[in-house]
Amino acid sequence: MITDKETNTVYFSEKLKEQFPEIAGQIYSTLEMLGADCRFLPCTKDIWARDYMPVQVSEHKFIQYTFYPDYLQKYEAIKSDPVSICAGLKLKTINSDIILDGGNVVKSDNCIIMTDKIILENRQTYNKEELLNKLKELFEVEKIVLIPWDRGERYGHADGMVRFIDNETVLLQGYYNTRKDLFEVGFIESLLGSLKKNHLKYEFLNIDYPEKINAKFAYINFLQTQDFILLPSLGIDKDDEALDAEIKKYFPDYKDRTRKVKMNSIIAKGGALNCISWTKKE
Repeated sequence: MITDKETNTVYFSEKLKEQFPEIAGQIYSTLEMLGADCRFLPCTKDIWARDYMPVQVSEHKFIQYTFYPDYLQKYEAIKSDPVSICAGLKLKTINSDIILDGGNVVKSDNCIIMTDKIILENRQTYNKEELLNKLKELFEVEKIVLIPWDRGERYGHADGMVRFIDNETVLLQGYYNTRKDLFEVGFIESLLGSLKKNHLKYEFLNIDYPEKINAKFAYINFLQTQDFILLPSLGIDKDDEALDAEIKKYFPDYKDRTRKVKMNSIIAKGGALNCISWTKKE
């Protein structure tokens, strides 16, 4: 499995510079300073990228799952077609009937973390055991770790909840530790229990989450490649400084290669930097 830290090419939707020119300009200029290889996805219908683009398993193996999200079924006009986009990139993919969003794929070398929403999405075609076995086969991993859907993350994606620090350790949103009162009884126990059961250690993102901003998910939705980590900023000095310090602590190899981009208007739409990007290894 190709992990985020192995990728070296970043793609964004062409719509990003049309709909959010100021943020797009900040992102592009930052990546240019970092010497990043930044490209654009053709034929997109909105600013998002991660959810519909294929998952890279190896250098030449890309899995194109079925992109049929419940939150877009009434909005076909803004639903991008990954088949057309991949054709425009001359990218060959292996197609699967499994319904999935790329934002619900958080990966290490040999493990994928997903929310259990994937069971609901595919219940008409696969039972749980069949689905997990199929996912392992497709993505060539030993473990599929299911964590409970955090209903505060409305799309049911894991990339607003957790990211891998290394193959054995994950970074969790800090409010799962400090604000347990916000969640249904048993949620935190189920979340941590699933990680422990699969022999994964965990750390918490230790920052003071802004109470009045409904964008707490954004802090962990950063963009990571082998060369840099780009962090979503809310423009709150205290929290942004703490976020930068925490990321450098847990990802010391990126100490001099982390940057921030203020993107409140995009975050308000329910996504951040991992959501608007797609990365691959070339």
